[in-house]
Amino acid sequence: MTTPAPAAPAATEPALVMEGVVAGYGGGDVLRGVTFEVPEGSITCVVGPNGAGKSTLMRVISGLLRPRLGTVTLRGEKLTGKSPRQILKLGVVQVPQNHSLFKDMTVRENIDLGGYMIGDRKLVNTRIDAVFDLFPQVRDWAGMKAGALSGGQQRLVEFARALMLDPALILLDEPSMGLSPLVLKSVFAAARQMNSNGATILLVEQNARSGLKLSNYGVVMENGTVRLSGTGREVLEHPEIGELYLGGAVKSA
Repeated sequence: MTTPAPAAPAATEPALVMEGVVAGYGGGDVLRGVTFEVPEGSITCVVGPNGAGKSTLMRVISGLLRPRLGTVTLRGEKLTGKSPRQILKLGVVQVPQNHSLFKDMTVRENIDLGGYMIGDRKLVNTRIDAVFDLFPQVRDWAGMKAGALSGGQQRLVEFARALMLDPALILLDEPSMGLSPLVLKSVFAAARQMNSNGATILLVEQNARSGLKLSNYGVVMENGTVRLSGTGREVLEHPEIGELYLGGAVKSA
């Protein structure tokens, strides 16, 4: 019996809107008119084959790559043209594909760095306590060097650090990369926990089936365009998409 994708949250204004985004490198377009929305309070998963434009999409949203055409809007405010720092201040926080902790620093020091833009020491400490409450296991590792943690443990610390700015949108870029199936379950459970605590998440995931099962909404990209979008269940059960990317569609129980 398969675990169904979670139900979509009640309809609200979208947290993120991408409208006709065209972007690429050196004169070549990787994204070709990408349009979709990330509903407020949802987990939305983007899947697709290598070269579909998923990583480029993340770079555009975070401001590392400026689109040639189209707009990206966060809660009604245009992100297009803003610097990565400005976008970060607006609450878009990315957990990158590759591990990004400072390995010679403690877990607490790494999480503390997540609040470097806050400027209020009391608020930083309050946020650290809040993320420790959300992830008690991370509190247990607080005094350990980050480099002593396993890959899955480091990913949880990265999640905790991402929450320090009370983000409007968390970008998770291939969080399953290099993780065993068992560890992946705990990392996805942590993502679900962040979402239950109010975080809106946009997830790019190579493990398409697991990512869509985790998510309320799914977006399938192919050759820089959106091939299909819908609820996570709709994408999982779509016969053509299932055959192309998922090794066969998931049937309703």
